[in-house]
Amino acid sequence: METQQRIKDVRRSALTLSLMSDQERNSLIDKIKDALDSNREYLIEENKKDLFSAKEKGISDSVLHRLVFDDSKINSCISSLIAVKKLECPTGKIIAKRELDEGLILEKVTYPLGVIGMVFEARPDAMVQIISLALKSGNGIILKGGSEAFNTNRAIRKVIHEKLKSDDYILLLESHQDVDDMLKMDKDIDLIIPRGSNKFVKYCMDHTNIPVMGHADGICSIYVSDKADLALATPIIVDSKIQYPAACNAVETILVNNNIASSYLPVLKKALEEKGVKIHGDEEVSAIIDCIPSSEDEYDREYLALELNIKIVGSIEEAINHIAAHSSHHTDCIISTDQKEIDTFYSSVDSADVFSNCSTRFADGFRFGLGAEVGISTGKLHARGPVGLEGLTTYKYQLSGSGQIVKDYAAGTKQFTHKELM
Repeated sequence: METQQRIKDVRRSALTLSLMSDQERNSLIDKIKDALDSNREYLIEENKKDLFSAKEKGISDSVLHRLVFDDSKINSCISSLIAVKKLECPTGKIIAKRELDEGLILEKVTYPLGVIGMVFEARPDAMVQIISLALKSGNGIILKGGSEAFNTNRAIRKVIHEKLKSDDYILLLESHQDVDDMLKMDKDIDLIIPRGSNKFVKYCMDHTNIPVMGHADGICSIYVSDKADLALATPIIVDSKIQYPAACNAVETILVNNNIASSYLPVLKKALEEKGVKIHGDEEVSAIIDCIPSSEDEYDREYLALELNIKIVGSIEEAINHIAAHSSHHTDCIISTDQKEIDTFYSSVDSADVFSNCSTRFADGFRFGLGAEVGISTGKLHARGPVGLEGLTTYKYQLSGSGQIVKDYAAGTKQFTHKELM
């Protein structure tokens, strides 16, 4: 009951936040930046407690990577906060304006969603990102981090609270029961954003009536065409795998055209193995290079580690069909010099991010110029791809009249003009 009341308090406070000017919201972001910068030692010490506990429990390397909140992560958070502050205010924008008749003007205006619930596992930096984006877009925010980041999350919340003083629009929940309570409150929470494992995201989706924005997997593929510039292909593939293997936009499967497979696979194998990447391949691949034997199930696996699949395909159509069968609709890429082939890939691959001739790791809100992201949505409703400020807003129609009544238009004594004004 206490958790439900605290969530209702966030709902009430969110209205105050939604009415703040952009300057007032930016001031809050500045204070959060200062809170992180001036409390580095404390935050890092608290994070060390979580890292020690996680290692004692044998938590995987991919989770440990996400759990780290060191100087580098704090610097990244501060850069993200500065970038968010510089972004244009996403609310109160007139995005369409139409005259229905003389003196009857319709406007479509952006507005905060209201209250956002974010449930995340070992990602303390994600907590900072979502707080900044929620404040900038005028939304109340309810946060529930994973138990593995308990000390770090509590420390971040503590230093922010001490700096902001009045911050009822930010709530940190700490128990698993709190999550279940939150998922039931569809009248007070407008959107749930889960960030974590496949199992975790699906749990959220299966236990709430609140709209959920996110993705359950990050199974990303790169197709290397026989028209590819192979001097570009290798560094792109290496970066897509090793730059941050635990990321959801790291590549998991490389599809290589059979016309270049015999000459290119040994080159690719050498480059990947120099970086410690384990290669899985079927019989056709293993006939060309030594690799770990794989099965069809491997293509549905998100490794989140220095491992990937290689598969040989006969054409771009076969590559597209493979992606359709196994993709999580996150990020997929083609490497080719043929624009017609690239355009076919763009139009045929049904993913939130479809790239050509670049690393899959570019699928990120900060790199897209969104300032930061609350996550990546692979759904098709409301927001898709890296979700920044715009994804945390909705819109309302505001109609300004001068005494008009529908009766006159129904009777035909007045006619609509429907004139676009912008």
